[in-house]
Amino acid sequence: MKKLNISPDEELTSVQLTIRNRQLSALNQAALAIAAELSLEKVLKQIVDSARELIEAQYAAIGVPNADGQLETFVHSGMPTALAEKIPSLPQGHGLLGALIDEEQSIRIPRIGDDPRSVGFPKHHPPMESFLGVPVLAGEQALGNLYLTNKLDANEFSEADQELVEMLASHVAVAIQNARLYEQVGRLAIVDERARIGMDLHDGVIQSIYAVGLILESTRLEIQKSNVEPADKLLAHAIGGLNDTIRDIRNFILDLRPHRFSGNLDQGLSRLVREFQANTMVPVNLVMPKWVGGSLSTPVVRAVFLTAQEALANVARHAKATEVQVQARRVSKGVELSIADNGKGFNPDSMSHAVGHGLANMRARAEELNGSYEIESTPGKGTKITLVFPSSKARPM
Repeated sequence: MKKLNISPDEELTSVQLTIRNRQLSALNQAALAIAAELSLEKVLKQIVDSARELIEAQYAAIGVPNADGQLETFVHSGMPTALAEKIPSLPQGHGLLGALIDEEQSIRIPRIGDDPRSVGFPKHHPPMESFLGVPVLAGEQALGNLYLTNKLDANEFSEADQELVEMLASHVAVAIQNARLYEQVGRLAIVDERARIGMDLHDGVIQSIYAVGLILESTRLEIQKSNVEPADKLLAHAIGGLNDTIRDIRNFILDLRPHRFSGNLDQGLSRLVREFQANTMVPVNLVMPKWVGGSLSTPVVRAVFLTAQEALANVARHAKATEVQVQARRVSKGVELSIADNGKGFNPDSMSHAVGHGLANMRARAEELNGSYEIESTPGKGTKITLVFPSSKARPM
């Protein structure tokens, strides 16, 4: 076997190339960990492990304080769990660690105990000599620090070590910022979800309870007239309505979807109309070709159903109408839902009609789905509400 002759210069180049490849691999792994949307602690753990191995240090750690300066995240590498558990408290941001944050500059020293900024170690803390600390910065904001101790193959860390750790610290900054952005987005999503649930409960469950109240009012009138049989039928209807409402509440808790609406818009609107007529004795003319529901996406079908339920409830409460028309039809922009009554109407320019959530909910649903909302009303001449939702499946006019 032929032996290759490698000069000292070539050998040095080969070693440097190997080191550089390891460094690039560590930076790449840090970037991949951040892109993978892992939890902040998992990303920091991967980075701190890589830093300790690359720099050949005995210990490494990342500390992230909160807005009050208290340590909220601390990830370490190289220290056995049993030993770490004996240490009475986490670093408090004093001494050299506090200097990293205050001075916003890297610190590289051969002996921790010789530096005047050092404040010593708590009980059970392992001995540490050489130190390399880098602040984690995002612009002018200090987010934390990344530091290593006890260089294994030398008395102190090198300038090259510092450069690499500073590059890793920039990845730490990205990871922390990402985590905080995800937290903010999560909080906003929770707020939006609460608003949506509140809107759905208002338009679904509360309207159903109101309908039961109308039935009970009719029952009271029949009892006053001593009409036992009609009163008994109305009570049975009210009990059934309450049972349906209980099922709706349970399903809102489980999957936030009303039990009685299966997703079939034709069946859902037909049932709403039947219940409205039974509760109010006001005739409703429902005009809806059977194919209309099939041309809508699931979110739009749900919005149309809940909007119709809210509109009919408003008619029952406020309009004193003798006739209602509900119509769903194809228009150029999609599918149009209109609910018109011949009741007492109101002045749309007045804010008095906006008490409660009903009309605001209808408008919000339309806008959320890139649709349109319009209300026409004149005192003494009734009200018409028109909503247009984009249709995902176009059909000929």
